[in-house]
Amino acid sequence: MTTNNLSTIVNKISSQPADKSSRQLSSMFGETIKYFGRAGIQVESLDVNNAILTLENNDIVQNHIGGIHAAATALLGESATGFLVGMHVPDDRIPLLKSMNINYTRRADGNLKATASLTEAQISEIKNTAKGETSVQVVITDSAGNNPVDAEFIWAWVPKKK
Repeated sequence: MTTNNLSTIVNKISSQPADKSSRQLSSMFGETIKYFGRAGIQVESLDVNNAILTLENNDIVQNHIGGIHAAATALLGESATGFLVGMHVPDDRIPLLKSMNINYTRRADGNLKATASLTEAQISEIKNTAKGETSVQVVITDSAGNNPVDAEFIWAWVPKKK
């Protein structure tokens, strides 16, 4: 299976025990993507088909009613889908968020978890098409197990300019 630089690094880190790899992946992404790091998002697991990220409801990300702010919720979904797409985009291309559709359907209770996945057909398209886009669904649940957000992220990839 063809890998890119990101997937090589993630696979190496993920071969360690789950708690250690979670801390290292979270730290790596937090240093690279400053907003991700400041928000305190944690990578619970990341592999070729799935990404699970969590966000603790703390002062930094709270809105005026004590829940996780809408923008932080969007960042969580964007990160889960983006890391997953990024694991497959060849190094000679750039992944770009094209659009996001987020419907806040109910108040979130406590912490949030985002679970994103790609099908084998999507992975093949990302790896084998020079320029394209794909819709990545993400399920965002709160501490009570509710789904307070319906979200879809459209990710594109284009060749790097030389």
